[in-house]
Amino acid sequence: MPANLSPEYKAAEAAYRKAREPRERLDLLREMLRTIPKHKGTERLQADIKARIKELSDEIDISRRRGGHGGPALVIRPEGAAQIALIGPPNSGKSLLHARMTGSGAHDAPYPFTTQVPQPGMMPYEDIYFQLVDLPAVTSEHPTPWLQGALQSADAALLMIDITEPTCVEQLDDVHSTLRTRRVALSDRWEARSTAPDDSIDDGDPFAVRLPTLLLANKIDVVTDIDAELQALRELSGLRYPTLAVSATTGYGLGKLGAELFSRLRIVRVYTKTPGHASEKSHPFTLRSGETVRDVARLVHKDLSRSLRYARVWGHAGFDGQHVGPEHVLVDRDVIELHA
Repeated sequence: MPANLSPEYKAAEAAYRKAREPRERLDLLREMLRTIPKHKGTERLQADIKARIKELSDEIDISRRRGGHGGPALVIRPEGAAQIALIGPPNSGKSLLHARMTGSGAHDAPYPFTTQVPQPGMMPYEDIYFQLVDLPAVTSEHPTPWLQGALQSADAALLMIDITEPTCVEQLDDVHSTLRTRRVALSDRWEARSTAPDDSIDDGDPFAVRLPTLLLANKIDVVTDIDAELQALRELSGLRYPTLAVSATTGYGLGKLGAELFSRLRIVRVYTKTPGHASEKSHPFTLRSGETVRDVARLVHKDLSRSLRYARVWGHAGFDGQHVGPEHVLVDRDVIELHA
């Protein structure tokens, strides 16, 4: 029986796919349940929505109770220019890399399953930060029930492997199959963040997540021929992720990570100023390529995006102080002055 979903439901689902804040996603799930047509053709989808409402409510409640008692949260609120999920099989070196890149002091040990809960940290790059979230090892032997919820707010994934591990290709296969059971697919395509469609997940599933992925080949410092090792990995695994050879122990290759994420996520930094004053250059707002003056206004305050009349822009396009409308597309390092 056709679902014949209403425009109100489709709008709520589209907003849910884009939402990053856990509580915002929960509100939109409830709106989806409220507006979905109630008939036999939507029974399965209604059940999925109800199940996700319960899962997300529990995750938020656990995070609130743990946070109130000094314990770790399971749902990480996105911060910085982008939230990047750090995933991989056991003993791939994730926690050591996370500690090195964020200064988090995350516990690292030479045995599997050191990380039990999400570990957030801020990784600096020039004048912005990426939020790097270390997650428990992904393996079919020890599945993590809340993993899909933790990945829902991520903008991209770093898939880390120990390239010296003889079974690393089998480990990668296990990571992908385990994620698939959680409605998560990793992708080598780095266009704007989205969910399904994807070849490996149901393109009609509003809860399916596709994350653009950068493969980190760790422990490259003990490899004699880096190019040959990476080529062998590509041929044996059949994967086409962009790949960065790194060493979490020595720091080899890690200096390229921030620039790689900045470029592939197409991040745009925008600085604001008030009339008659110099611009604030220390804390830019971050957008994605193609976003507009109105998007900056929304980041400043949601009401400002509605009352915005025009802006003045200093930057690479046009002339300094140019008057532009709310739909003017901004480029990296533009300075804008908003007028409501």
